[in-house]
Amino acid sequence: MSDLHELSVAQLAAQLRQKKVSAVEAAQHFLARIKTHQNLAAFLAVDEEATLTQARAADARLAAGDSAPLLGVPIAHKDIFVTRDFPSTAGSKMLTGYRSPFDATVVARLGQGAPDQGPGAGAVTLGKLSCDEFAMGSSNEAVAVPAVGFSSATPVKNPWDPARVPGGSSGGSAAAVAARLAPAATGTDTGGSIRQPASFCGITGIKPTYGRASRYGMIAYASSLDQAGPMARSAEDCALLLSALCGPDLDRDSTSLDLPAEDFSRGLNDKVDGLRIGIPKEFFGAGLAADVRAAIDAALKEYEKLGAKLVEISLPRTELAIPVYYIIAPAEASSNLSRFDGVKFGHRAKDYTDLLDMYKKSRSEGFGEEVQRRIMIGAYVLSHGYYDAYYLQAQKIRRMLADDFQNAFQHCDVIAGPAAPSVAWQIGGHGDDPVADYLADIYTLPASLAGLPGLSLPVGFGDGGLPVGLQLIGNYLQEAKLLNAAHRYQQATDFHLRTPAGF
Repeated sequence: MSDLHELSVAQLAAQLRQKKVSAVEAAQHFLARIKTHQNLAAFLAVDEEATLTQARAADARLAAGDSAPLLGVPIAHKDIFVTRDFPSTAGSKMLTGYRSPFDATVVARLGQGAPDQGPGAGAVTLGKLSCDEFAMGSSNEAVAVPAVGFSSATPVKNPWDPARVPGGSSGGSAAAVAARLAPAATGTDTGGSIRQPASFCGITGIKPTYGRASRYGMIAYASSLDQAGPMARSAEDCALLLSALCGPDLDRDSTSLDLPAEDFSRGLNDKVDGLRIGIPKEFFGAGLAADVRAAIDAALKEYEKLGAKLVEISLPRTELAIPVYYIIAPAEASSNLSRFDGVKFGHRAKDYTDLLDMYKKSRSEGFGEEVQRRIMIGAYVLSHGYYDAYYLQAQKIRRMLADDFQNAFQHCDVIAGPAAPSVAWQIGGHGDDPVADYLADIYTLPASLAGLPGLSLPVGFGDGGLPVGLQLIGNYLQEAKLLNAAHRYQQATDFHLRTPAGF
């Protein structure tokens, strides 16, 4: 079938179960598209034989009558998840050539499973997707590993305009789904790295409540913030994927929530009559671009047509989210990345005089500029004399941010606003100004700091025909409510079905 890439995850899964297409045929179709569109630089690793081996195993399960929900569906993984069949680099020179002896829990649950966890949902891995180095970035411009078909590192191109960034850090995931190189992909969201690139590339992506998805095998950036989630074209597809990848993993991840697996698609057709949508006035200030504001306003009017009620609320400490995040996240990164010292694994400098010199050179050569910047910031705020003034104060304000959300949820069921203050900017557009990238996270950071679930769905286009995403934020463990609200909107509109020209 020549149009397999136009099918949703749900549609493709149905075709596979009905034997209208085989897992091998589906895998070959998407592998061919990946090869055709290498110029996007979305993939860091592809192994055709490894993929087809997984596809043949899926076909054998299908032939035996297995009806796992994603059996045979091709999927790609952000290169922050370790995988046995593909190299895992986290987009960094530090891990060039690294092969994991095991799959991350998220990979295993979506895919072939693990010996001590039973069979997985049966998805077939197409390859590993580009990301900002160690997931530190908002534009994918900080990737340090060459993409497939390239001899040197290059940022992923936005399929809607190759001169634009796809967002980050899950830029490869967003671009691959938008360009129909994969029906779905995994991403990670520390401060908005699922929601912001989903907005920039016109797809749907959800970050679940912190602890819903296991962090085991996810290369750590900031442990109290990192959370895995799915990226696909629609809320329906995200619900299927989220149902497969979430669940307790207490033996491997101490932050995993002890909650049973859940069917997040169970309420997708519930009406939104009477749904109270909170509109934070702080999300609609002077920093929001006019074209984005227009698309968001139109989406909110559509929700009113569907029976929802708009309620003005306040998240008064929103502007503090950026300084709080960029103290806490670098502090945790400084600690997590200390393991990469050239001794046990990772890059080791060739020439050094003693152990200390090896540490310095290995880390200087292995880490890119943005990673080094955040490590230094983190070490500074954790140092004697500054811990109380910076890190401890940031943690106190983080608690206050979470309290703001709880106060708001007394008046509304979900919170809505832009996922990003602008459409995707030009590659290199922020030049040597990292703060410009940091400011782009203003609307996604608060929910991350509070550990709340957040979703971005496409709701229109801004200047240059570039996608705009609406962010929906729910209270803890309310992923199903967010997915239903997004699904009902997508039943009434077709923005999630739009495809970039040429794909």
